[in-house]
Amino acid sequence: MADITTMGTRRFGRFNWLGTWTLTQREVMRFLNVWVQTLGAPLVTAGLFLAVFSLAIGRARPDVMGVPFLHFLAPGILMMSVIQNAFANTSSSLVSAKVTGNIIDTLMPPLSPLEILVGYIAGGVARGMFVAIAIGLVLIFVLGIGLAHPFWALTFALLGAAFMASLGLVAATFAQKFDQMAAITNFIITPLSFLSGTFYSIEILPPALETITRFNPVFYLIDGVRYGTIGVSDSSPWLGLAVCLVATGLVMAICWHWLRTGYRLKP
Repeated sequence: MADITTMGTRRFGRFNWLGTWTLTQREVMRFLNVWVQTLGAPLVTAGLFLAVFSLAIGRARPDVMGVPFLHFLAPGILMMSVIQNAFANTSSSLVSAKVTGNIIDTLMPPLSPLEILVGYIAGGVARGMFVAIAIGLVLIFVLGIGLAHPFWALTFALLGAAFMASLGLVAATFAQKFDQMAAITNFIITPLSFLSGTFYSIEILPPALETITRFNPVFYLIDGVRYGTIGVSDSSPWLGLAVCLVATGLVMAICWHWLRTGYRLKP
């Protein structure tokens, strides 16, 4: 019989790697079980964006920043797909658990707030990178777009997925119902991704709007992937890296604090 003094003692060391890996696996299997919806649909959507823009204005529009418009557009669509899917993975998982009442299955196991945070974000990053690889292969083999700076492309893709996965946890923690989550997605996340230089260079914007855009971390994510893919950008990748690291760190800190205090998670 176990000594009563050892009951409830954490036996996993400083970090519960097994529990975190198990949570990550659960999050990954969630989107792999419905891969047509979670991986196939973003690929089709990205293809439709490229096809529509190419047929509508691609041939008539002059080069943007010295590259063909379609080549300029493709990295932005790739990154937009990555961040939207990373956000959707964590937000849908957490808000579903809250609404159905099985959030206890995540909070009760011997997982610290940091371990829960890492597990959720790892699942969101995995989904984002699956989407990035699928769309990236299309860009390489169909459009003939290579990688001008692979390190930068990978860095910003990973950072973008982590940032938006963390933001998904913040949104899902705050939302109490599915319609609240849908409102956050439609009125905050979608405008952030569409109005961040995805379809245009911010050089064409009026000075006031250009200044506002430069305070949006999503702009630097899209701009960074564009630099890594085709070698051109509206800003320095080093500045973008610094902004995105700070923004990601702040959002993760909010997630960790809310998980630690049980804000809107515990009755």
